[in-house]
Amino acid sequence: MNHVFDTLWLCGIATMAGPEPYGFIADGAIATEGEQIAYVGQRSTLPDEPEACAHEIVALPGKLLTPGFVDAHTHLVYGGNRAAEFAMRLNGKSYAEIAQAGGGIVSTVAATRAASETKLLEEAALRVAAMSSGGVTTVEIKSGYGLDRDTELRMLRVARALSERFPIDVRTTFLGAHTFPREYVNRRDEYVALVCEVMREGAREGLIDAVDAFCEEIAFSPDEVRVIFNEARALGIPVKLHAAQLTHNAGARLAAEFGALSVDHGEHLDVNDIARLAAAGTVVVLLPTASYFIGDTHRPPIERLRDAGVGMAVATDCNPGTSPLTSLLLALNMACIRFGLTSEEAVRGATVHAARALGLGESIGTLEKGKIADFALWQAEHPAELPYSFGASRCLGVVKRGRFFAGRNT
Repeated sequence: MNHVFDTLWLCGIATMAGPEPYGFIADGAIATEGEQIAYVGQRSTLPDEPEACAHEIVALPGKLLTPGFVDAHTHLVYGGNRAAEFAMRLNGKSYAEIAQAGGGIVSTVAATRAASETKLLEEAALRVAAMSSGGVTTVEIKSGYGLDRDTELRMLRVARALSERFPIDVRTTFLGAHTFPREYVNRRDEYVALVCEVMREGAREGLIDAVDAFCEEIAFSPDEVRVIFNEARALGIPVKLHAAQLTHNAGARLAAEFGALSVDHGEHLDVNDIARLAAAGTVVVLLPTASYFIGDTHRPPIERLRDAGVGMAVATDCNPGTSPLTSLLLALNMACIRFGLTSEEAVRGATVHAARALGLGESIGTLEKGKIADFALWQAEHPAELPYSFGASRCLGVVKRGRFFAGRNT
């Protein structure tokens, strides 16, 4: 043959593309050239014998390849932890009592402001290493625990630096509109103006891939979010929104109006919200471990989202207060058990729809010729095994842009 691939992998492949469930090919072959996928299909349809097709052959009978997992919603750069608050809750303290004692998000803000860039990087690196060993090749990381100019920008710089240390792409999201810092509680308009100012500076430094806000009664109003989103639009930055987590308001409607990449949480979405999100092509990012951790009994309207054809991503929401989690596999299991996703929907939620939630659906999320060669290798024979089992990683390693990186189990 006239062409030789760099590497050819022979095993079961869940492409997450095509008409078959999971796009599954039991006796599959996937080849890479440089950073891209050059071939994917049945082994029997290779243009020649495997040894004649590629410089390197990796035969993995009984193993599974999937697209690299995408964790589309995390807050994993932060200082300190909130274990003491967890203990207080278990002893019957209310959220208000914990907040009055100096807990809640303000405690994380204080710890993050006090942490050096080096300290934040060291602690975040441990979380990213765990995610990578669990099959994640792309992660979204939000700011939002600084709530001032210097710390918000420091968090974004740390997030960017993580992609230089691990086989993982980082997408940074500016979440200056996470909550109001204490010094601005009675000066809300001034803080919204500060958020816009920091956004402009972060954009000039190339630190921001998307802009997010927390739209709830306890956080930012739809009108305040609109100001921030208008600024993002002027800067050409896509938006996403924490919405309909605790209550129903106009947040989801606003997100659809701005063509948001995603609406995240979504426990209180209604039928009109869903219709608007479907029309806008906005993904709903489900965060079942956060719901579990705070004991919320509401679940998103999965059946209506499914019927409307709204893409449903699944993410860890890794954060110190409501989801101190780095295992996307566990999030997939909870999305099935607590929220009612099927196994295939859960796996699509960590691949196809998670990539879309970051605006990356054209380059990752499925295994197709021409896409980036990001995939994960699993100790499994079928993709249904991934959301089924939890507690230990089945990941044997990842291929990131055509290069293999061994996991903990190899």
